[in-house]
Amino acid sequence: MVNKVVEVKLSAAEEQEKWLADALNVVKQQAFYMRRALDSGNLREALKYSAQMLSELRTSKLAPQKYYELYIVVCGELQNLEAFFWDEHKMRGRSCVDLYELVQHAGNIVPRLYLLCTVGAVYIRSKEGPAKEVLSDLSEVCKGVQHPIRGLFLRAHLTQCSRDKLPDTGSEYEGEGGTVEDAVEFLLQNFTEMNKLWVRMQHQGPATEREKREQERRELRDLVGKNLHLLSQLEGVNLDMYKTLVLPRILEQIVNCRDEIAQQYLMDCLIQVFPDDFHLNTLETLLGACPELQPTVDVRTIMSQLMDRLSTFMDKNPDALPHFLEVDAFAKFNSAVSKVMEAQTEMPLKGVVSLHLALLQFVLRVHPDRLDYIDQVLAACVGILDARRQTKDSPTTKQLVALLSSALDKFGKGGVMTVLQLPHYARVMGHLDHETNKSMAVVIIQNMVKHETTIGDPEKVECLLSLVRHLTQDMDGVPPVDELDMDDFSEEQNLVARLVHLLVNPDPRIQFQILSIIRTHLFKGGQSRLRFTIPSLVFCSLQLVHQLLAQGITGADQALAAAGAAASQAALAAAAAGEGAVTPLTLFLFLHKVVESLSEFVPPLALKLALECAQVASACGLEPIAYDLFTLAFVIYEEEISDSKAQVTALHLIIGTLQRCHVFSEENRDTLTHKATGYSAKLLKKADQCRAVCACAHLFWSDEEDGPRDGERVVLCLKRALKIANAAAQQLSAAARVPGSHVVLLVEILNKYLYFFDKGNPHVTPVVLQGLIELINSELAMDGATVDATVHGFYRATLAHIRDQKHKAGAVGEKYSEIQI
Repeated sequence: MVNKVVEVKLSAAEEQEKWLADALNVVKQQAFYMRRALDSGNLREALKYSAQMLSELRTSKLAPQKYYELYIVVCGELQNLEAFFWDEHKMRGRSCVDLYELVQHAGNIVPRLYLLCTVGAVYIRSKEGPAKEVLSDLSEVCKGVQHPIRGLFLRAHLTQCSRDKLPDTGSEYEGEGGTVEDAVEFLLQNFTEMNKLWVRMQHQGPATEREKREQERRELRDLVGKNLHLLSQLEGVNLDMYKTLVLPRILEQIVNCRDEIAQQYLMDCLIQVFPDDFHLNTLETLLGACPELQPTVDVRTIMSQLMDRLSTFMDKNPDALPHFLEVDAFAKFNSAVSKVMEAQTEMPLKGVVSLHLALLQFVLRVHPDRLDYIDQVLAACVGILDARRQTKDSPTTKQLVALLSSALDKFGKGGVMTVLQLPHYARVMGHLDHETNKSMAVVIIQNMVKHETTIGDPEKVECLLSLVRHLTQDMDGVPPVDELDMDDFSEEQNLVARLVHLLVNPDPRIQFQILSIIRTHLFKGGQSRLRFTIPSLVFCSLQLVHQLLAQGITGADQALAAAGAAASQAALAAAAAGEGAVTPLTLFLFLHKVVESLSEFVPPLALKLALECAQVASACGLEPIAYDLFTLAFVIYEEEISDSKAQVTALHLIIGTLQRCHVFSEENRDTLTHKATGYSAKLLKKADQCRAVCACAHLFWSDEEDGPRDGERVVLCLKRALKIANAAAQQLSAAARVPGSHVVLLVEILNKYLYFFDKGNPHVTPVVLQGLIELINSELAMDGATVDATVHGFYRATLAHIRDQKHKAGAVGEKYSEIQI
């Protein structure tokens, strides 16, 4: 029977692990023999085993990451060999030139060059030969390995061996060993060759493994960048050398390699490793390379990092501002951004906005006082946005919000005033979709509210309200208000209402202009918005009335009030344009117009505001205006309010406000009182009629000295209320409902009688009160009467009040003594 050998196929990762393990085993074995030969002082045997160990680096099987692991182990073993070479030279007097020639007898080029670099480090250290010549020779011979991975790691080994042996200014190898120019030349050559090898890796292997190769290259990028790091650490590299030699050579290699990964990394590395003042003095050269990079290179990130570094440099060194101005840093950045936009016409909008955001942040940190610079950045961004016309994608929107928020955040309390001075700020904001525009408007208003920022310039107010119009107006193509989240909507509109109170100017004439502008904008908001925002406008206007009164400007312009509608409207238009005088009358004409317009959208609110205005007009002595406002309130009540509950609320508001107004002549007051009483008697429910008529009784009796005191008409109102209450009882009886439920009305009427009895109304006598008490007692004693416990409590409390009054000494007790309970 024949046993078959089953071959197990390994995965690619497993194969890599196996190959690495095999190579490491060989390295360890040969390294052991090499160390044993070194211990015995047998140089030839040591070189033989070291060459066999280094031969493992000739492999093409390992991926770059695995090759790197092998390379690290081998280099660790080579340190032992380097130490031996130094001992040979130092202790035994062996010439480094002999060692340098001896290692060149290795059979294969890769082991030979690794050994040559190792001996070369000792050669330079021994100073038997000039460092510049040894470094130049090593750099040249390393060109013999052109395999991308093997060559890259070989030169990395050369860099590592020579890093502390360069003829830098002030180093022990300067002078006969060379100058800093030689060190720079060596590092630049090594950088150039390593970059070429690194780029060549991209073109090895099939196209299907492109992403894999790109990832492998990114893992090896630090090997190339190490040269730039060493260049930046050279003491002898000053600004002049960097400007004339180092930077042009580096940029030439970066641009000419035409590789996206290399250009992206090396530009970033260049920015990070060299000093900030070097960048500041070579901005034009450095930025000039950006438009020449591949279109797929993320230039935004490169330029953003450069601007951020220079901004941080400015933050740490405020005295550097004159230098920034001297080199005209902003103009160079701005020009570079424009050239990048021209060169990369297909750059995504997100990248475009991000690049301008970085430039704006640079300006805000370095030149915060230059609003013209800020607006230039916004203008450039707007120009591109206008040309593209498609800015509604989410990533672009986020960058636009960040762009717009930068100025607000930077200037804090003065953020809103600052952005209002930027002509292109609103145009950038116009490229936001509706919801984001609303969110940005909320941020603007919240900034004002947080810092209590006030704006008193009509032009600035107009600009601001245009800026936040997505909060104050119904826009085309957006969902109707009833489809929105009402909690969010209410919060937004309340914020707008708070904004109105921040738009103020101590000059009444200018303040009235501002109020007129606010009115124009707010009335574009529709019914749902007006109920939140118009009250703020009205109360700001009334506040201005009080301000005028405090300045001694009263309602003396009665002649204009009586001059007719045409003259009044002409005065109003002139004041709104800032040409006419602003008086309380002017403001009330304005308010009358506001409330009248509002009544078409939100009648109950318009009625409340009309009454508020009427009460203030009364205090100003403007009888015609107050009368017109009450007339308007009655018109709104009659024509616009149909809900019975809303009618009851509105009527009580009218009665309560009319009671507090004492400006009316007897004729006008009788007219208004008659209307109020008439509407009270026409309410839908008898109980509502009864209570409203009771309330009207207060219109004929006032505690004020100049107020009405018509006791007879008070009693007539109360009698009418009592009649309505009895009618309510009859309706309940006819409907076969439980009798006694109208008793609460009788108790309320009794309390009204007691109020006017206490106030000294001669027509309210103890006899009248006694009769009403007996009526209530009889109603409660009626068979089948069911009265709520709260009504019983109400009645008992009323009787308790009477008893308390009876027990009082003096006129009060005597007055109540005739009432029997």
